[in-house]
Amino acid sequence: MKHLFSLFCFFACIGCCTGTSEKEPEVKNLIYLIGDGMGLAQVGMLEIENDYAPTAFSEAEHVALITTRSANNRVTDSAAAGTALACGAKTNNSRLGLSPDSVRLTSMMELARDRGMATGLVVSCYLQHATPGAFYAHQTGRHLYDEITDDLVASHFDVMIGGGTRWLTDAHRATLAEQGYTLAMTREEALAATTTPLLAMVESEYLPHAPERGDFIPQATAKALELLSQDEDGFMLMVEGSQIDGAGHANDPRYLLAEMQDFEQVVRLSVDFADTHPGTLVVVVADHETGGLSMPSGKSDFTLSESGIDYRFGTGSHSAIRVPAYLYGAGADQFKPMLENTELANRIMELMKLKVES
Repeated sequence: MKHLFSLFCFFACIGCCTGTSEKEPEVKNLIYLIGDGMGLAQVGMLEIENDYAPTAFSEAEHVALITTRSANNRVTDSAAAGTALACGAKTNNSRLGLSPDSVRLTSMMELARDRGMATGLVVSCYLQHATPGAFYAHQTGRHLYDEITDDLVASHFDVMIGGGTRWLTDAHRATLAEQGYTLAMTREEALAATTTPLLAMVESEYLPHAPERGDFIPQATAKALELLSQDEDGFMLMVEGSQIDGAGHANDPRYLLAEMQDFEQVVRLSVDFADTHPGTLVVVVADHETGGLSMPSGKSDFTLSESGIDYRFGTGSHSAIRVPAYLYGAGADQFKPMLENTELANRIMELMKLKVES
């Protein structure tokens, strides 16, 4: 019996000395990358067109599959899905930051702001669009752009880069000036900014497609990280690959590939940032899949050495299929492999010790 007890103590000591001596760093910073309309097939297309060489998505330390349904529809829209990812609660399609019963929800970015963390949004659509709007707006309809712009001006987020001047009034500009915002109206002005708060609205609505806008979204992401990471209390940045969705709606594979390649640059620089900034969690996820993309063989004769691949779309709308989540950095292994979109958001908030209001 003495020998057994000694053996137990020996292995217990080994366990204490290996694997548990270094604690997982707390999640201080979040880089939340949302590929609007990006399903597993869209990522697969990127990998195929990259000749199967590793992409930034290959860096993931953990992968999960996410259910996207909304509170009232098995096929979500971006407003309900964005609200789930931002607030950790299901709502009806078209609603932003409100429950199905119009109870106000609090987003993780609002919680981060209220705790003194730096906050930021970078999108290739307009800042009043559904996904970014889910992080600050509280409206019954996603197309209430005047009211959503009011919410944006009242958000007090530190960095906001995208389009949206169509709904920005002189009164909004005056309020933002009183709040100390630098207003950048061109891409060059946005990238030249050195202080926060910063609102860069560089287009009336959508930014140009990826080939036309160049590397602006990766550069804007790098600028946001530069500005936000100066806050010692940590930061939360959401970057949306907004036009992946547009390419899916258009059933346009070339447009889709260009947007995926642009978004992959954002994933790459985010992973690199996490490598040099301990305590950073990178979450790459989609709000839903768009287009019903499939990649069938070009020929049915599989005795051939190469049959080719077709890119085919099953719909011009959204689909109900699960979407992938890729996780990297601090806390990446703290997620279940099968999750509701609300569970993903609530787990992020738990890891960041953000109080979720009841």
